[in-house]
Amino acid sequence: MKRFFDIFATIILACALCLPLLLLCGIQLAILGRPIFFRQQRAGRKGQPLSILKFRTMRTGVGSDAARLIPWGKFLRSTSIDELPELWNVLRGEMSLVGPRPLPITYLERYSAAQVQRHDVRPGITGWAQINGRNGLTWKRQFELDLWYVNHRTFWLDLKILILTVVIVFRRENISEQGQATRSEFFGNEE
Repeated sequence: MKRFFDIFATIILACALCLPLLLLCGIQLAILGRPIFFRQQRAGRKGQPLSILKFRTMRTGVGSDAARLIPWGKFLRSTSIDELPELWNVLRGEMSLVGPRPLPITYLERYSAAQVQRHDVRPGITGWAQINGRNGLTWKRQFELDLWYVNHRTFWLDLKILILTVVIVFRRENISEQGQATRSEFFGNEE
């Protein structure tokens, strides 16, 4: 049922709500420069590599995230519009609308035995951790919330998360980690 809902809702979102917004963002980013999209290898279900697709929000090249983040990129991140291309990953079956956010594949070797369980389900565009603190959470707390979701997921919980995601996005809270342009890297557990 979850997969059917993902496909149905993604098609509705992509066609009815997001297509005009995606086109607008694509045009705007084309004006600012190419590439329009950012691809990155992330860990998907069972830790399998997944190439996520997002709108590019940073200049290419070297430097800190703060130096490379463009003003338009800040807007895209604050509204989570940069995440909309991930609907393609949902249609392909690599992601779900709701689940733990996919993190860089390099983090896999840094997880504790319990944290690896976050990969028992498809990663999501939004999730329990996103509506409970987003990037304002410590890594430890994010993993706790991800694991809680994995062990308590239901259709109704997913629906609640989707509705609350809209509220959180409009509030524009916890977009980045305090003192960071985006979020600090996860280096492993302090044990």
